[in-house]
Amino acid sequence: MKSLAIALAISAALAGAASTASARDALENSNIVKTRVELADGGTLHVFKDGKMAREDRFGRAVFLKAGEILTAVDGSKIKAVGNEVARLHALLNEGHNG
Repeated sequence: MKSLAIALAISAALAGAASTASARDALENSNIVKTRVELADGGTLHVFKDGKMAREDRFGRAVFLKAGEILTAVDGSKIKAVGNEVARLHALLNEGHNG
């Protein structure tokens, strides 16, 4: 019984990781996002082709960007946020995950 519970826990964890990986692959292969910048806090800044931006936290969730917020890239450069496309990024991250 104990081994069955462990097997179920492991399979649930792997299923969650696989869905996150497939969402990330879909986002990386999308022709909507022009550039991705890795941020110092572990997140990612996505710059869309229209110049607007969205931020993904280190856990893979779309998060709110304040108007004019200054973000620090991994290389130390500073980036001023333009737009807050949290809904667009959320939709892209959850693409193909219909319940």
